[in-house]
Amino acid sequence: MADKEATVYIVDVGRSMGGKNQGRQQPDLEWAMLYVWDKITSTVATDRKTATLGVIGLRTVGTVNELAKEESFANISVLQDIKQTLLPDLQRLRGLMKVSKTNDGDAISAIVLAIEAITKYCKKLKYRRKIVLVTNGRGSLDTDDVSEITSKIKEDNIELVVLQADLLLVIWHLLTASRGVDFDDADYGFKEEDKDSQKAENEAILKSLADSCDGVFGTLAQAIEELGIPRLKMTRPVNSYNGQLTLGDSEQYDTALSIDVERFPRTMIRRPASASQYVHRADLSNRQASVSSSTTILPDADALEGESSAPNTNGLAAVRNARSYQVEDDTAPGGKRDVTRDELAKGYEYGRTAVHISESDESITNLDTQAALEIYDRYMSMSTSNVIIAQKTNSKAIIALSSLIHALFELESFAIARLVPKDNKTPVLLLLAPSIEVDYECLLDVQIPFAEDVRSYKFAPLDRIVTVSGKILKEHRNLPNETLSSAMSDYVDSLDLSSFGKDDDGYPVEYMQMTDTFSSVLHRIDQAVRWRAVHPEEPIPPPYDTLTKFSKIPDDLEASSISKLMELIEAADVKKVPPKLRSRKRQRDRVAPLSGLDVSALLATSRPTSKISPDNPIPEFRQMLETTEDPNGIVDAASQLISIIEKHIKDSFGDSNYHRVIAEMTALRQEMIEMEEPSLWNDWLKKLKEKLRSDGLGTGRDELWWRIRKDKLGLVVKSEMEVSDIGDDEARQFLGK
Repeated sequence: MADKEATVYIVDVGRSMGGKNQGRQQPDLEWAMLYVWDKITSTVATDRKTATLGVIGLRTVGTVNELAKEESFANISVLQDIKQTLLPDLQRLRGLMKVSKTNDGDAISAIVLAIEAITKYCKKLKYRRKIVLVTNGRGSLDTDDVSEITSKIKEDNIELVVLQADLLLVIWHLLTASRGVDFDDADYGFKEEDKDSQKAENEAILKSLADSCDGVFGTLAQAIEELGIPRLKMTRPVNSYNGQLTLGDSEQYDTALSIDVERFPRTMIRRPASASQYVHRADLSNRQASVSSSTTILPDADALEGESSAPNTNGLAAVRNARSYQVEDDTAPGGKRDVTRDELAKGYEYGRTAVHISESDESITNLDTQAALEIYDRYMSMSTSNVIIAQKTNSKAIIALSSLIHALFELESFAIARLVPKDNKTPVLLLLAPSIEVDYECLLDVQIPFAEDVRSYKFAPLDRIVTVSGKILKEHRNLPNETLSSAMSDYVDSLDLSSFGKDDDGYPVEYMQMTDTFSSVLHRIDQAVRWRAVHPEEPIPPPYDTLTKFSKIPDDLEASSISKLMELIEAADVKKVPPKLRSRKRQRDRVAPLSGLDVSALLATSRPTSKISPDNPIPEFRQMLETTEDPNGIVDAASQLISIIEKHIKDSFGDSNYHRVIAEMTALRQEMIEMEEPSLWNDWLKKLKEKLRSDGLGTGRDELWWRIRKDKLGLVVKSEMEVSDIGDDEARQFLGK
């Protein structure tokens, strides 16, 4: 379970925050809010009720706080009390973050209000408490009670972050190392020149506050730059096994080894956020929302009782899935009868039939196993990794497991174990590897396959060719020669990343280290979702450089490998791919021969096909389209195939010809789309429907129309072909009738 959090953001919206500094095109408030929005949206995305936050506006036109009667707390407004923040709250806050028309307001007093809010909300409970102040430091600061404020911050263990726009500094209480904006920081290479006296005084006050709170400070430029570095999710360890690690049968032999251990995940795949299905409901009101979600849907009516509700700006309703079960029953309407889930029975596929297993016999399919971790023999990894440690309070188990770990390490050996996490669970095989670090030692485990899990494949060798007669060829046109192999080896060596990077002292190190390699899909989706939550209409910014850094070859490395690449191209005799020419069919490309000799044209008959045979209509129809030179030939070919289709329908005994008709209609529709002549198909399909309904092609042809609908042979719509004048709604209505 994650720690409970309470954070208060104090945002300076004074008139001076509308200025643009350091050559930026954005006002100070907008630029500083990039950091604040990133932090707030990250909290909202967790969807945890224990991750709460509040927002206080500094230097606002009005005054809204519990101490409003006191003069020092004027022009400070509580925009949101500490609570779990949802998407509607986020959108409401975004509308409030506007530059005001006053410069009055004391930042120190705002910190006092934030401390009071946190103390009132958290009481004496265990919370991670934080105050984030964003200001440009140009207002007056009341320093009379700074020492008492510092003592209170330390007493309540509050993490203080001060972002000073235009001066911007960042103060972190414990481990936070992000920086503020435009604050003098020699380490980051920034020093503000021609600083006015009030600004310098405020800087000294804030620096003193940082020192007294055991914090650090820097520039917001660095803080915003570090936003591009993905934040790794910290998870609390939850053991997947708590029992004994045994070597031998401890129930039969006294010499068997048995150690009390716990098993925790070492690596686990972190998957990106998945999208859920929702529908737009124009008539959706707050009281009608049926499913709750912190980022999309307001709670249902029961959850809203006694609370003031905000408007649902998204108008989304969650989609609920319903599953029904049917069995064939000739006596039921439609030949199928609905059954309830309780009537279902479990069966296992056996050939083309199902073998029934009753509930009383279900124990047959379950193994009678007891929870255990038993050392075994053999390995091949097929899972994520875990760590096995001794029980933390069992000193005897700690010594015993340490002995086993050191024995495996000294013998350079692994162990194989059979794991049953819980009684009656399916056993799995694990490979146990010793790991000895400075601070701890453990066994690393990965799952390995049973014999049935291993897939063995035979592929042709890459270094030789075996002929049908069994002769082995070492030289062949499909085998690389020594020159090509050497050139490829040199090119690969020229792209070596193992020593391309540089450490802080300039020494060569691995360029693409694991600790610097992040999942671009996961963090890009996270970035896009958080941006869209705050900026619903603005385009999503490009991904951070950190995510795309390793997606391409470094420029210096690419430049140094050009010579080796050219040698490889020469050795491999790489030729330019023949250019593509547009064929007569507008949607097809064909490759022009390098020699310029069109063999297909030479082999083509001098007299193109002009008559389509009913016995072989589809190939001849396509051949006629390929050979026709006159646009009217397309109409002629389509008319002939249409006549053949209608004849097959009329002559069909029952549904005997329906499969041929469907195939011919599919070919006609595809070719008309490729020829950009959708009107020929659409006009005929409308006539065909009338003929089928009026029995113009024989009685009882409704089933054919059902098959046409099933194979989606409807009208060609504008989304398929721009020249079509049929809309999606019209096509859907036509096919559904």
